[in-house]
Amino acid sequence: MKRRNFIKGLTFSGLTAGLSIGNLQAEPLAVQKDADLVAIMGGEPDIMLRRALEEMGGIGKYVKKGNKVVIKPNIGWDKAPEMAANTNPILVKELVKQCLSAGAVEVLVFDHTCDNWQRSYKNSGIEDAVKEAGGKIVPGNDESMYKEVDLPKGVTLKKAKIHQALLDCDVWFNVPFLKNNGGAKMTISMKNLMGIVWDRQIFHRSNLDQCIADSCTLLKKPALNIVDAYRVLKTNGPQGKSEADVATLKTLLVSPDFVAVDTAAIKFFNQVQEMDVNRVGYIAKAEELGIGVSDLNKLNVKRIKL
Repeated sequence: MKRRNFIKGLTFSGLTAGLSIGNLQAEPLAVQKDADLVAIMGGEPDIMLRRALEEMGGIGKYVKKGNKVVIKPNIGWDKAPEMAANTNPILVKELVKQCLSAGAVEVLVFDHTCDNWQRSYKNSGIEDAVKEAGGKIVPGNDESMYKEVDLPKGVTLKKAKIHQALLDCDVWFNVPFLKNNGGAKMTISMKNLMGIVWDRQIFHRSNLDQCIADSCTLLKKPALNIVDAYRVLKTNGPQGKSEADVATLKTLLVSPDFVAVDTAAIKFFNQVQEMDVNRVGYIAKAEELGIGVSDLNKLNVKRIKL
């Protein structure tokens, strides 16, 4: 994607520099605070992540010495990185390294995969990347690894079995991949939480959009949602059919706000494939539950071209 189209897309999305935040005009230094959302384009995944973390206040803001950390990428499919069905392994590797450099004593990576978990972990490139960085891969496809928790703010989903590693950690990062999805229309940060629960099918048997929103009411929120858009699966999601479904955009979107980052990602996705944000039903349902903000003009958004 050419630079002018990136800037045009981000302007259309409300991702512009120097946004006013409500009527807080009496705070002229507001633009100097840590960003609420960072959009970066033009670098390799590890380089963009390092810059994004700087803009968000540094990895030390989120990971303290002695912390146990969980990273939850999308590793759902037995596909090579070039097929863009899973999170980029280079991004995951760098995040593991960043967490360890901040003093984490343990960094665990897991997903409740759709395909065979051993093959998905291996062929996605994520297993090797995590091990090379000093992290640990743990499986997610055994019910004994999950513990039921209440979701008192959920509308349809009132309980869910959540992976024990996530419940036990001090901090966790949600690292989804931006892609088209046949059922939910888009897979981004909120839908990535289907990989932390045991019974994925209950989402599909019930109200899918509402269950996705309900899962995000989990009290233990991710420190950051780090949306990988280095490669984007623009059609035939969630796993794609061929490399013709893939667009290389070299972009990263980062925010602690589920709703904001998913809204921004969908609007950015429109640069390669049309998708009305209103068709992605869980966005509005999550905002109704107070999970986040879809009006990007209310946030301190930083866009960066490397």
